[in-house]
Formats: sequence, C-alpha cells, structure tokens
Amino acid sequence: MFETVDPNAPATLALIEALGSAVVLLDAQGVVQALSPAMNALIPALDKGRQLTLVMRDPDLIGAMEQVSSQGGRRVIELVERVPVERTFRIHIAALRTAGGRRSLLLTFEDLSEQRVTERMRVDFVANASHELRTPLASLLGFVETLQGPARNDAGARDRFLTIMREQGLRMARLVDDLLSLSRIELRAHLAPETPVDLAGISREIVDSLTLMARERNVNLRLSLPEQPVKVAGDRDELLRLMENLVENAIKYGRKDGEVAIDVIDGATEASVSVRDDGPGIAPEHLPRLTERFYRVDTAASREAGGTGLGLAIVKHIVLRHRGRLTIESLLGQGATFKAIFPRLGPVSRSSS
Repeated sequence: MFETVDPNAPATLALIEALGSAVVLLDAQGVVQALSPAMNALIPALDKGRQLTLVMRDPDLIGAMEQVSSQGGRRVIELVERVPVERTFRIHIAALRTAGGRRSLLLTFEDLSEQRVTERMRVDFVANASHELRTPLASLLGFVETLQGPARNDAGARDRFLTIMREQGLRMARLVDDLLSLSRIELRAHLAPETPVDLAGISREIVDSLTLMARERNVNLRLSLPEQPVKVAGDRDELLRLMENLVENAIKYGRKDGEVAIDVIDGATEASVSVRDDGPGIAPEHLPRLTERFYRVDTAASREAGGTGLGLAIVKHIVLRHRGRLTIESLLGQGATFKAIFPRLGPVSRSSS
C-alpha cells in the first residue's frame, strides 16, 4: 500500500526541510529531493540531487528500499556503518505514490550509536564488577570452609587465614565504595559545582594524610604551591577524592625509594594540579584506556597494591563534572604525570611586593 503525496510540491519540500528529525525524500530513481538539516548533519555527504545508494552502499539498505518501492508499505532496518567510525542507524522506510503514479520513498533515520555504546559499556561494567567481586568472595568462602573443616583446631592456620580474609573483605569494601562513588558522580554530572574551593589547601591536606603511606615505601612527597589560595568552583569532597586517588596511585605504582611531585599551578583563567612519579612509566598503547573502568596496565601489580581498577575512572568523571580536563603524559622508564586542569574562579590574587 502506498501513501499518496506530491513530493515535488513546495509545501512538502518545505515541511521535510523544517523537520527536527533526520528525514530524506527520494524520487523513483533514489535521488534526493529534500532532506532535513538533521539528516544533512548526520550524513554530510548526502545532498539534493544525489543518489542515496552512492553515499550509503549497504546491500541490506538497498534491498529494503527496492522491496518497499515495488511492494509498498513500510520497513524498518538497522544498519551498522564501520567506517570511518562505527555508527548504528535504525532506518524507517515508507513508500509514497504521487498523483501521477510515480513512486517515491521517505526514509527516517535514528542514530543509535551512543545508545549501543552505552549498552555495551553497561554489559561490560556488570560483567567486570561481577568478576572483581567474585574473586575475593570465592577466596573468603574457601577459607571459611577450611576453618570449619581441616583447620578447625589449627591456631596458626586460623590466624593466617583470618588475616587474608580481612584483606579480601577490605578489597570488596573498597570496590563497593568506588562503585557507589562513581555512580554518585555520574548522577550529578550535569550539575557543575559552584562552591569556591582552594585547590592548594586540598593538595596540602592530601599530602599530609598520605605522608605515612609514602614513608612506608620510602617515597618522598614534594609539594609545590603558590603563595595565595587557588580558588576553583568545586565540590570539596570530590576534589579530595581526586587528589587522593592521584597521589595514592603515584605512591603505589611509582618507584620505591623515589619521589612524587605535586604541583599546583595558578593561571589567569585556569588552575591545575599535577602529580608526577618517577616509576617505570606507561607504554603508549595503554594511555588512551587508563581511565576506563577496571582497565589495568598490570593486573597482578594493581591487585597486589589493593587497586580496584576504578580510581582513574573516578578521577576522569570528577574532572568532567568540574568542567575541566585531564591529561596523562608518560614515557617508559621516565615515570608518568597526571594533570587535572580546572576553570579558575575569580581573578588571580597577587601578593604585594
């Protein structure tokens, strides 16, 4: 069955070009007669007078268009484009018939790319979280069974097992805490913080709290601050968490008996804090993925250090919520530098000479 319409009527063309959805009208030869601005933005190579199948050569799309053109009615297909980047479209194809008997097609495009990426991320996230929790949970259950059975009366084994069980329990607690923190930050991602926070004061507080941890690894914490407070619009708790994660990572994964440098830099429009270690560095292929959930460069070393695989993901989302940006620089054998940059709040204060 065909809908009757005059695709060449000025009103029809004007209507299509005014639509907010991605819509394109084709004549009987598949040549574009009209398209909405959203359609032009979605597929820039498409334009009036151009044949759709020369731009989108997918066999499924061509077959569906031929079927609807010959039989009438409607069809809905999903199309995945792999190049230049992967994109997924849901395409609604409807047959139109003009008063003169010619047949035209109206195609409506839905871009599902972001939705599909989000779905994959959600599935991966659940799978990774389940795996991360399953390992310490299996260890706990195994030790409990051993203590209830063969090691029931073995005081030495009991003490060793209880120590390991406590470590595994703390690991699960850290993981749950990080998952909840990440969820809360993402929930408020659209709300930019507005409270004035001193970035220098937060850095000083974190360095003081982590001095003992650094001393255990013989790591020297070197803090460089401007003379005046460095004000940014921020959430104090989140910025404390950001600094804690960056400095802890530098202590854990930097060189033992080395140095971690924390520099707070005050600029005219931006303020930044950088954390640099002198550890083994990070290979270039790992850098783009460091802020992914549960991504680890060295899984064994991360777990041994008590990492959950979520620390840098939390850092990234805190920086994004504060409308800032995170840069990571590293060369193998030359350590790594993590730098969080934020919009500065108000004019820069200068001490009088």
